[in-house]
Amino acid sequence: MDDFMRDDCCAPKSEFDVAVIGAGSAGFSAAITAAEGGKRVALIGHGTIGGTCVNVGCVPSKTMIRAAEALHGARAASRFPGLHGEARVAGWAALIAAKDDLVSTLRQKKYADLLPDYDGVAYIDEGPARLIPGGVEVGGRKITAPRVIVATGDRPAAPDIPGIQDAPTLDSTSLLELDQLPESLIFLGGGYIGVELAQMMARMGTEVTIVCRSRLLPRTEPKVSEALTEVLRAESVTVLDGATYHAARRDGDLAALTVSVDGAELDLTADRLVLTTGRTPNTEGLGLAEIGVETDARGAIRVGDDMQTTKPGIFAAGDVTDRDQFVYMAAYGAKLAARNAVLGGAERYDNAAMPWVVFTDPQVAGVGPTEAQARDAGYDVKTSVLALENVPRALAARDTRGLIKLVADRASDRLLGGVIMAPEGADSVQTLVMAIKFGMTTRALGETIFPYLTTVEGVRLAAQTFEMDVAKLSCCAG
Repeated sequence: MDDFMRDDCCAPKSEFDVAVIGAGSAGFSAAITAAEGGKRVALIGHGTIGGTCVNVGCVPSKTMIRAAEALHGARAASRFPGLHGEARVAGWAALIAAKDDLVSTLRQKKYADLLPDYDGVAYIDEGPARLIPGGVEVGGRKITAPRVIVATGDRPAAPDIPGIQDAPTLDSTSLLELDQLPESLIFLGGGYIGVELAQMMARMGTEVTIVCRSRLLPRTEPKVSEALTEVLRAESVTVLDGATYHAARRDGDLAALTVSVDGAELDLTADRLVLTTGRTPNTEGLGLAEIGVETDARGAIRVGDDMQTTKPGIFAAGDVTDRDQFVYMAAYGAKLAARNAVLGGAERYDNAAMPWVVFTDPQVAGVGPTEAQARDAGYDVKTSVLALENVPRALAARDTRGLIKLVADRASDRLLGGVIMAPEGADSVQTLVMAIKFGMTTRALGETIFPYLTTVEGVRLAAQTFEMDVAKLSCCAG
């Protein structure tokens, strides 16, 4: 795409108020925010326009996960007496093509087609960018800007396992580009990307094994990890947690992995190893060290609460930083960066009421600290745990997989955090977000009116569980 500016014909094309490196969610958020404030913006491409989320992350993975849920929904119909359902993948190539069409459509509509609507934004895609004094160098020319925002995102990382470079592997990107459905896969890593994609592929008909060093979703509540492990095993996914990786290799056309679990050494084989053990910030070639921008041990750019790096005048946002790795937090941080960099702002990054979602089935969604994190922060905590079998919606749906756990401060009764594991948990967690954001007590939450036969009603029941046995309440009135 050619760079352009509108209604500013007299301004030198290489002089701007701010240069934004990266044209994904964070980059667009920063550029649009600055442009709406009347600033001249150089939006410098880094990879495919649209970045990770629309191209290789959220959009393609979630549409494939939904497709897998449709398969599972048909097969699970027998939980209702008198029903029987069957479903299978009839055309993998057609499914992949539909996913690719959705991605290209959203990339065009939500990114490329937006640029002409913002006067003062120049899109520059002339090669790798490098930070230099006074601006950015791109394609051999200097882009002069007193402020720079780095938003170059990240990419899948390869684990440090002997032989991994020789074994047949996939990552979260290449997995969703396969032209044929594999017979077997071994997923390395039990984080949210690994468990989402592993369950999706298992439901598509692939034999799946998950191998992880600790437990599934290690950053959330242990009870949720245990429950999710049970769910996946019930769907014939092999989960090997607490594993130690020893070596990987190619075994003919297959991938082989040697691990130890509970003191026993195991040799595993599959069509491919899927590497979902972490991600690496895209910082190579930017000249960060030379310009004075510090990074952490992972290579992520260190930023303060104002989103400024250790070099005054240079800001960063999104997955390239040491902040939260979610697309909505990338956009949020980028807005702060733009406001603070060129619009006279003094805003601070605040993730105290930040929701997160894992799109397994049941979904897992949460906000605020876990019980352990709250204790480490010095709170005298109290908790409630509500099994989904106590939620009328789950009983009516004949699907009681999951639970709700709330964490509160004992002294003030103020809600601190919570996690919901339920088929509709993603659409219910925002109630907890609002409760935490506005400092609600568990008593107030338990006295709030909720609609009956909804999953979110479980939040009220979980709040009431602090003081009573909700199993003894009337089913239609609590």
